Amino acid sequence: MASLSCSCSSSLSTLRKSFTSSSPIFPSFHPLLPQIPKPLTLKTISPNFKTLPPLQSSSSVSATTAEVPQSLKTRLNNGETLYGIFLLSFSPTLAEIAGLAGYDFAVVDMEHGHGGISDALPCLRALSATRTPAILRVPESSATWAKKALDLGPQGIMFPMIDGPKSARKAVSYCRFPPNGVRGSAHTVVRASSYGIDEGYLSNYEDDLLIMCQVECVDGVKKIEEIAAVEGVDCIQMGPLDLSASLGYLWDPGNKKVKEMMNAAEKGVLKKKPVDGGAYLSGFAMPHDSPENLKSRGYHMVSGAVDIGMFRNAAVEDVKKFKMSLVEGSEDESDQKDHKDGEEKYWSE
Repeated sequence: MASLSCSCSSSLSTLRKSFTSSSPIFPSFHPLLPQIPKPLTLKTISPNFKTLPPLQSSSSVSATTAEVPQSLKTRLNNGETLYGIFLLSFSPTLAEIAGLAGYDFAVVDMEHGHGGISDALPCLRALSATRTPAILRVPESSATWAKKALDLGPQGIMFPMIDGPKSARKAVSYCRFPPNGVRGSAHTVVRASSYGIDEGYLSNYEDDLLIMCQVECVDGVKKIEEIAAVEGVDCIQMGPLDLSASLGYLWDPGNKKVKEMMNAAEKGVLKKKPVDGGAYLSGFAMPHDSPENLKSRGYHMVSGAVDIGMFRNAAVEDVKKFKMSLVEGSEDESDQKDHKDGEEKYWSE
């Protein structure tokens, strides 16, 4: 028995030595090893980890490679005007097409789109494959929605219905971990931290996260300068349709009074530059207010299309074109028939 015990002990010792010295990947999975090894990292698994494609997280493990596109924040700081699209269909295919088409960013809209967190995730993955920054618009400004959205690792988050500096400060607090905010933490396993593989996530997750507050009511416009000055608010997103409704012109967003209110709001945001504690100006084009017009008025981020709207327009035009061809075709057939009858009559004579 002593010999057997000695033999087993020797075998276990040899096995432990073999796994811990020559096979760094497997110790945490072997049932015979009592010690808990250090967590695995991409460096442990592959020396070429820098070549992996980045997630849309603000601090991807691939952030050290020169191939990673500049973040939205960096591009805005460089003075660029960015052009994007809103995605309400929650179709990963349309998200992928949008990314391949060359949009600077895509807003996956959970406020007016039908989908939630689990529907948004495939769209973020599709956008990530095309290296297109994703922004998530949450249904409401709350800690719960912000937490779930940020855990997916978008490069930006958009809060609707911000009506004053108090609600803006709350929105910022939802994006930060204690003691600077109230964001719940599961950073060791969520997509934002590359499922815990990105060891530097906690130290730099704020660097490239674009916090956008949407102003879309009269009260919000009156306090827009205060909202834009809130520390942590990077961008003010104007909401033309809700603003027109707030003024009593739901069916007429191009009304003169709505335009005057919009212009006042824009000037309020642009009054203080972001480098001086202000915020960038973002907006959505309307039939009466083109993307080019927004750019000329100082907008830094412009959205000019919605995936559902683009498909609707194309579908309606396609059906209309075919039905018109049927009408034109019947007229052509009638003309041809009359011409043919005339020919027959002519030859019969």
